[in-house]
Amino acid sequence: MHRQTIRTSTHNYDVTVGKGLLSEFVNYLPKHYQQVFIITDTIVQPLYAEALRKSLETKETKVAISVVPAGERSKNIDQYYQLLTDAIQHNLDRSSLIVALGGGMVGDLAGFVASTYMRGIDYVQVPTTILAHDSSVGGKVAINHPEGKNLIGHFYPPRAVVYDVETLDTLPDHEKRSGYAEVVKHGLISCDSFFRDVLTVDLTTSLHHELIVSHLQNGIQVKANIVEQDERESNIRKFLNFGHTLGHAIESELGYGQITHGEAVAIGMLFAIRVSEQENQVTLPYDELYQWLETNHYPLTLPDMDVNTLIQRMKKDKKSSNAVVQMVLLEEVGRPVTKNISDDQLSTYLMNFLRELGLT
Repeated sequence: MHRQTIRTSTHNYDVTVGKGLLSEFVNYLPKHYQQVFIITDTIVQPLYAEALRKSLETKETKVAISVVPAGERSKNIDQYYQLLTDAIQHNLDRSSLIVALGGGMVGDLAGFVASTYMRGIDYVQVPTTILAHDSSVGGKVAINHPEGKNLIGHFYPPRAVVYDVETLDTLPDHEKRSGYAEVVKHGLISCDSFFRDVLTVDLTTSLHHELIVSHLQNGIQVKANIVEQDERESNIRKFLNFGHTLGHAIESELGYGQITHGEAVAIGMLFAIRVSEQENQVTLPYDELYQWLETNHYPLTLPDMDVNTLIQRMKKDKKSSNAVVQMVLLEEVGRPVTKNISDDQLSTYLMNFLRELGLT
């Protein structure tokens, strides 16, 4: 078991990573709660929800569960409103606890519910995907708008993150790919040796718990170091969006759920590397990353997409200002920077990149 403390302006919280944590879940809560509301999805619910309920429910503690359809499409205003209604009907008060049991979608959605219900109540993140090692830490909670991803949200840190890696044993291959894209991102923005170590992973085989825990701990530490310096994304926290400017645009343009978040970010990272090489006159490990993505069956071909439409999507990215796209680029592996890219230059970069992938 590994534990690290995340420091925020409002409170500190522990991130605990290990095996068999769900059966001892109450030991990782910051205090006792009389009302607990578990929010999960249709995939995770039959696997882990009842076990978590049993570990929480006592004569003094009542536990309710709400289940949303699995997939990014559930991160919307209708599901958000329904969960608020459920919370009211379950008689949650300001001293109650919401538990986000699932992947990144559930964590973002349940966290946003917690941040706004009665002006904010406690919540705990219980990630069940590799991808959620990134989204469960840092306190960014949100829902999507049809015009863009995570445009409606808040900064609201959890009270704890309890990460039982045994839940990762049930992940399908596309979720492994999605999660490890964010692990790759953490390597690229932090440390060449970490990045190279991640590229030794073969996602087509069974992942050893020890290896997963090591990579997750490193990824969480990278994010924690940045978040503690810039909690509300006014400066270096933007570096965590490496690959996300185009990645989010692809997700929005295709329709949420057509491609996983991490798979879209993987393509976005390839693009960011190509732009970095042009803007900063450097050579970066594009070929190594592309080969690893291809070997691990990441989707590197997409339906035809209009370059101008993608640019308009990218302008809705939260980093953009005054309708100018700002991208996170690399001067070298481990040295991220942000840079504004003009529409004309971005159009050229995109056309060349899509042509390189054989998409135009």
